[in-house]
Amino acid sequence: MKRQGWIGSILLLGTVIACGVVLAAWKHTAMQNSEAASANQPEPMEVVTAAVAKQLEHRPTTTSIGTVLALRSITLRNELAGTVTQARLTSGQIVEAGALLVMLDVSVEEAELKAQEAQAFLAKTVLVRRQHLSQDLATAEEEVDRARADLQVALAQIARTKAIIGRKTIRAPFRAKVGLADVHPGQYLNEGTQLTTLQGVDDAVHVDFTVAQQVAAGLREGEDVEVLTAGASSPLVARIVALDSRVDPTTRNAMVRARIERTPHAPAPGASVRVQVSVGSLRKAVAVPASAVRKGPGGDQVFVLTPGEDGKTRAYLRTVGSGAILGDEVVILTGLSAGERVAASGSFKLRDAVLVAIAGDPAGVPAGQ
Repeated sequence: MKRQGWIGSILLLGTVIACGVVLAAWKHTAMQNSEAASANQPEPMEVVTAAVAKQLEHRPTTTSIGTVLALRSITLRNELAGTVTQARLTSGQIVEAGALLVMLDVSVEEAELKAQEAQAFLAKTVLVRRQHLSQDLATAEEEVDRARADLQVALAQIARTKAIIGRKTIRAPFRAKVGLADVHPGQYLNEGTQLTTLQGVDDAVHVDFTVAQQVAAGLREGEDVEVLTAGASSPLVARIVALDSRVDPTTRNAMVRARIERTPHAPAPGASVRVQVSVGSLRKAVAVPASAVRKGPGGDQVFVLTPGEDGKTRAYLRTVGSGAILGDEVVILTGLSAGERVAASGSFKLRDAVLVAIAGDPAGVPAGQ
């Protein structure tokens, strides 16, 4: 019985070993077949469009927020109290210099003026009579001096009354555009009441903006800056006309004033604009399409298209230093040379050293792709 048990165990062990050998042989054969099939498969290829990095001269810029100001702008107020008799303030209207805007009641002053003019006429008549009598030695010089003084006083009173009338007659000091106004005939105005605002209609406007003190140190009067307005397709050119003589001790910024010549697209006074200011000197750089630049953990990256060791075109990942965006292009300051080809459209699906085909190049795209 023991002998039969040993024989059964040996047979069972032999069977297990044989099954293991058969399975190992089958696995080895399957792996060889898979490797052979993989060797016969073509290498994956991605189709992209290529762009050539072109050289340019670039000057770094900084952006600031500016405010548009009219060359002449005032808040119109009345100097004297009074009742409005005429109001010619129409919001948005352009008025010429000297145009009547608001007239206050001057009936009392006009009556006083007539009385003073009559008094001056009388004083002048008395003076002439005294002078004739003085020539005949019929009156004293003292009487002549008194008559002359009376005439001067009467003329001074006339001038004072006319000045009051003038201060109650409010006119436009320059050609301007009228702002919002709410003044009506019969309305009583206290002294110093705000009537409206006047924005000068000139051939230019000013833009005031601030820059860091390091940037301000490199700016000079006569240099150009670019002004970007909301909705404008292209920037406006402004010329620096003044630099503030001091730096704000809190922000460490300096105020700069630029002038925009009047154009149909010039921004209105009070508008907020973006100002691009050039910083430093010109330097050589290259430009590539914005679609070619990818964001990576180490910074901006591009895929450079160049032949690999097998002579086929492959995409190699390269980290670059990017700068300003110029329209649809990005300025590359470091990491890329002029004339190198980079992947543009389709670069998002690439990986390092992948085989690529250039779209639009019949020799570079295999049939069926």
